Amino acid sequence: MRPPAAPVLRCIARAVRARALALAVFASLLVPAVPAAAAPAPEFPQLAPGLWEMDRTSDSMPPQPDAGRTTLCLDRSLSKQMFEMGAGAMSGMCSRHEFHLSGNRASGDFVCEMGGSRMHSKSTMVIDGDRAYRTTIHTTWDPPLMGRAATDTVLTARRLGPCLPGQQPGDMTTAQGHKFNIRDALQGRGGAPR
Repeated sequence: MRPPAAPVLRCIARAVRARALALAVFASLLVPAVPAAAAPAPEFPQLAPGLWEMDRTSDSMPPQPDAGRTTLCLDRSLSKQMFEMGAGAMSGMCSRHEFHLSGNRASGDFVCEMGGSRMHSKSTMVIDGDRAYRTTIHTTWDPPLMGRAATDTVLTARRLGPCLPGQQPGDMTTAQGHKFNIRDALQGRGGAPR
């Protein structure tokens, strides 16, 4: 099989960065807003191991069936690694990181610098045990980023069952059918598309 052309690789890299930001937002909703030096490491979300399906819809994306759908083979260690990566990314680029949890609902209020713009994001997450979650995110940019002053995004995820035969924890398939291992990407081993 021929490797993807350079424009396809750039597109995949953008998709990975976008997914990493989405994971960072997800993880940050569950990180208490306290200075890292003042508190022990926070608990990470206990998502059930197996094959997860994640959907992302946004008013900034043209409506297309399954356009934002991704699957991921997840185990507990990868879930923790993604959580820690997300928490670190948010603490490194956000001046405000407020979090509140009540029962199965979490809310977040974040102010971050991205691409020369101030991003203000308010999020609400509803968690369904260790099998599903739904997050709504309203984000504004000042000045507008890539022509947009505000977006509304919905992230949903659910466990489909066990990972498929031959899958390793971290194996991800994008909506475009690109496959790579996110654990390898998080550990700096490339995670090259397959």
